[in-house]
Amino acid sequence: MMVPRSKLKGETSEEMAAGSIDRHNQEILKNAEAWHQKPALRAIYKTFHQTIANYLAPLPQPTVELGSGVADIQRVIPGCIRTDIFPNPWIDRVENAYALSFASGSLSNLVLFDVFHHLRYPGTAFEEFDRVLAPGGRVILFEPCVSLLGLLVYGALHPEPLALNQPIQWHAPPDWDPTQIDYYAAQGNASRLFLKANIPQDLNGFRVVTTQRYAAISYVASGGYSKPQLYPTSWLPLMTAIDRLCDHLPQLFATRLLVVLEKVT
Repeated sequence: MMVPRSKLKGETSEEMAAGSIDRHNQEILKNAEAWHQKPALRAIYKTFHQTIANYLAPLPQPTVELGSGVADIQRVIPGCIRTDIFPNPWIDRVENAYALSFASGSLSNLVLFDVFHHLRYPGTAFEEFDRVLAPGGRVILFEPCVSLLGLLVYGALHPEPLALNQPIQWHAPPDWDPTQIDYYAAQGNASRLFLKANIPQDLNGFRVVTTQRYAAISYVASGGYSKPQLYPTSWLPLMTAIDRLCDHLPQLFATRLLVVLEKVT
């Protein structure tokens, strides 16, 4: 997704959007360097992608990842179509989550890894997801999780806002143009919406199959794409064992949230 940028005097919204995309693309290229330089990061993402693969709907239509970034999901899900809002050599198609180019009923799964919290109007996006998915198709979200540790990691140590007290606008205004994507980030949105006993929003023909919380301390301590790794790569098995122990106390330690939604209409 795009990073925030102040509008300069005399600058059009189109120029501002182009500048934001360019800045974000530079960030993606830096992420690509970290991806190649950090074997622990690649191993952790492989585990994340294997978790996602376990929940894919077993339908014959293709699986698509929206907002793919640089992490290579095709290592685990061969044939998964990788998309983003701008082209790069590793991206298969340029796609806008609010206006997908896929035919109605033509997909089996949509994977959104750290993308849902960038959707300013999630309900509007779900209307589009409902259109392109076949009956029984799934939307799989992998998002930041707000626990005690999650509050520290994503609140104090991450530049994007949690926005826990900000209202979530489920649907876009009637005159909104989906081609005018602007920067939005609210890392707490998935936790706020899907960890409640009753989800108040209309899920546009989807039901919640499962929600799973993971400590993923091995990922946090890896530094991700932008920060130093805090343990040697040889310690990854030990860090993974710590993750499994901490998974039993998700209110304290969960930093990652998996949400699986299935199309029922």
